[in-house]
Amino acid sequence: MIDLHTHTLFSDGELLPSELVRRAEVIGYKAIALADHADSSNIDLIVPRLAKVCKILNKYWKIRAIPGVEITHAPVQEIKGLVKLARKLGAKIVVVHGETVSEPVIKGTNRAAIEARCDILSHPGHITKEDVSLAKKLGVCLELTTRKSHSITNKHVYRLASRIGAKLVLNTDSHGPENLISDAQAGRFLKNLGLDNASIKKVYNNSAKLVSACLS
Repeated sequence: MIDLHTHTLFSDGELLPSELVRRAEVIGYKAIALADHADSSNIDLIVPRLAKVCKILNKYWKIRAIPGVEITHAPVQEIKGLVKLARKLGAKIVVVHGETVSEPVIKGTNRAAIEARCDILSHPGHITKEDVSLAKKLGVCLELTTRKSHSITNKHVYRLASRIGAKLVLNTDSHGPENLISDAQAGRFLKNLGLDNASIKKVYNNSAKLVSACLS
């Protein structure tokens, strides 16, 4: 399993980074990105600390720990600058909190995130055909999520991305150890969404390519 959207106690997660990474390693994860919620108030505090701990863990453990961030509920006008700042501070995976139907995310966030060329647009809700087409053009991955509060629109995201050819990744948006999933669980989840084996392989390959880019 490669999971590029998880949370630690640096935002609203339950565990220290080291414990979350260790628990992921035990259930067979190959790589995990720590992508805590951030806006202009805390991005400079969170990202360098995650970068520091990931560097330490990667010295000793086989699993690859990747420093990231999830830009969350930021004003649309600030997203581009925050994406750029996150990378400058050491984030290797930049996620933007998309227009999930379960939260009052500002309309236009999906488009702003894609235009800013974030790595992953998380749980993008009822994303439009135009935004999916732009994501394809700019190489932004759209997220399929196992998190119950955001997963209601997974089939919409999959069908539109599949039709247009945009890249998809599967993440857990884990906030605690019980949210982590095994490879077998991931496969069953994607099949239940209607993906065939070839489509599942593409999803996994998209995540693997992001990890390779981070480690190169």
